[in-house]
Amino acid sequence: MLNQAHYAPIDPTRTGLQGKCPRCGQGRLFDGVLKVKPECNACRLDLSALDVGDGAVVFVVMFANIIVLGGALALENIFSPPLWVHVLLWPIVILALCIWLTRLIKGVLLAYQFARKTSPGVIEQND
Repeated sequence: MLNQAHYAPIDPTRTGLQGKCPRCGQGRLFDGVLKVKPECNACRLDLSALDVGDGAVVFVVMFANIIVLGGALALENIFSPPLWVHVLLWPIVILALCIWLTRLIKGVLLAYQFARKTSPGVIEQND
């Protein structure tokens, strides 16, 4: 499944938040904004075996909605701006926040998936 080599253990949370390779901590994890690279440029780890599916997006939807709703209610209560301010402001905030949070959470989930040596669709059974 995953390439095996001897590397010092790396903190998955820190590595994932930085968007670095979960094995060596040097190569970049993402190719573009949210697309995972096929392999690490530094240690040649096969990153195509890692997949978190929609896990990151579920967390983003939960947290981003709370943040945006709180911000919209606070803006309305404090300043009472016209409706067009909300229409112009919040789609931009939602898009930027969701992309940023998705990248962070996806990186952390991928790093933990590598650290725990799991793969999609495999359930560990202890008999």
